[in-house]
Amino acid sequence: MSKAKNKFLKQLKTFAKTLTEYVSTNSNEWSIKGFIDVEENIYTISSDSKIISKILEIQLFPKFKEFAEANGYDIVLAEKQNWYPDLSFVNQKNPKLKFAVDIKTTYRLEDYSGFCNGFTLGSHGEYFRNRTSTKNIQFPYSEYEAHLCLGILYTRAVSTDIDETEILRLSELDNITSVIKDLVFFAEEKWKISSDKGGSGNTANIGSIHFIKDVLKGNGVFAHLGEAIFDEYWINQGVLQVPDPKKKGSFKKLTKLSEFLEFKGMDTSLINAPKPKRKNK
Repeated sequence: MSKAKNKFLKQLKTFAKTLTEYVSTNSNEWSIKGFIDVEENIYTISSDSKIISKILEIQLFPKFKEFAEANGYDIVLAEKQNWYPDLSFVNQKNPKLKFAVDIKTTYRLEDYSGFCNGFTLGSHGEYFRNRTSTKNIQFPYSEYEAHLCLGILYTRAVSTDIDETEILRLSELDNITSVIKDLVFFAEEKWKISSDKGGSGNTANIGSIHFIKDVLKGNGVFAHLGEAIFDEYWINQGVLQVPDPKKKGSFKKLTKLSEFLEFKGMDTSLINAPKPKRKNK
């Protein structure tokens, strides 16, 4: 790890630890309760994860600005909604020094002990495979010193406590249940929390591990293999043709890290197997 990357990541990790208090009430609920109009009517927030993520991003931006200024960086926001990353930190003294920071949120699973729903860690499509591409990315992938995740874990409110059709008055603010609570923030390099599975349906997104303790420790599937193998695997995932173990003499598209390591003649025991989900008893 370069000195610049090590320093920035350390600063970002320290910064992340300050954010829970900034966005939370004394009872650990999210401090955002809803939307208010000019008549002082409050409309409760939907529990939709995309809406929660966007509002958190808006709420946090002043803090990101403070962090950037304190550490000698300018922030460049993604020009378009689907561009990567959410935030580009560009060093003021050396503009060639850039860090990609994506804001990622997910919720703790109710039916499993210690697991979350998982993060989508960005595309492994055009700009990931072609590191000089400018398609759907603020700066070419290769120009970033590191690709980092500012992660947010939260617990969703019980659905019976939230009525999205209800309109409340400002005087009732203290009685409104927040849609999320118990927020935890962390910062980590993207590859360190990655799994070898996609993150969202049929789209070309990198998925994360799900066991929360491993997420917070950066103990992902590639932990013993390193970033170079992470890059090589995800560049080839879904593209490279590898032998099909079920059909002798046939080939299939690469879908598993074990297949990739076998193809390269590497030891599959180097895979840091994710902790399996187990239902609470």
